[in-house]
Amino acid sequence: MQAPALDGAQQHERLAVVDLAVGVIIGGAFGKIVDSFVKDILMPPIGLATGGVDFSSLYVNLSDKTYPTLAAAVEAGAPTINYGLFLNHVLSFLIVAFAVFLFVRAVNRLQDLKAAAPAPAPT
Repeated sequence: MQAPALDGAQQHERLAVVDLAVGVIIGGAFGKIVDSFVKDILMPPIGLATGGVDFSSLYVNLSDKTYPTLAAAVEAGAPTINYGLFLNHVLSFLIVAFAVFLFVRAVNRLQDLKAAAPAPAPT
């Protein structure tokens, strides 16, 4: 039995779903790359410039006890505000947002060039 033929709108809708799926998959992979870039490439020099501070270990302890590290506080179940990790995530978001901005701008320029291209002369 043969599948029914799709009209133009149905074909466009199916392609849009595929485009969306590809975008989500690529976006997830790109997010991991950006996280690694921020954590492993960008933050160490910034930490060095600020006196060797590791931003991912910066936190505010909300309990009465003192803990030497964030990991120790988390392991003990102490309430903490992990502002260093938050700063890393904000920086990652800004990098992703900038990359998306550049991508959208490039796509818009290509569409403008395509729209401005002269029509071929009739033969």
